[in-house]
Amino acid sequence: MSTNAKVSALDHAMHTAHTWINDVARELDTQDREFAYRVLRAWLHTLRNRLPVEASAHFAAQLPDLIRGVFYAGWNPNTVPEKYDAEEYRVRFLRDANISRHDVAKAAAATTAAVSHHLPPAHIEKVLNQLPPEIRTLLQPQR
Repeated sequence: MSTNAKVSALDHAMHTAHTWINDVARELDTQDREFAYRVLRAWLHTLRNRLPVEASAHFAAQLPDLIRGVFYAGWNPNTVPEKYDAEEYRVRFLRDANISRHDVAKAAAATTAAVSHHLPPAHIEKVLNQLPPEIRTLLQPQR
């Protein structure tokens, strides 16, 4: 493989990650891409930590390379699933995203909507259906 091909693959991975972050920013109606990245990362991590290992792995397999890296960053598969309710989900999400409690529902739903632009609806539904109803409701896009 030539050096150009390797760079091209990395450029594509970076472009894809930027596309995801831009879609989160658009759903959040912000130009702040750092904020959008924090929210996406918080969404990925709170979802990942609430799912069983097998479900996390199946979900991650559908993610683009760099987003998959964000998903797995800091993950300890020996400690999941973490059994927390919607209130604890909110606390974890607001802490990880560095947002106010008031913004959690909007940010979580907007991120689900952005991710739904890139993954098949059946895949999103399958992973969300593994969550307790009150968390699933919090993550549902508000259209």
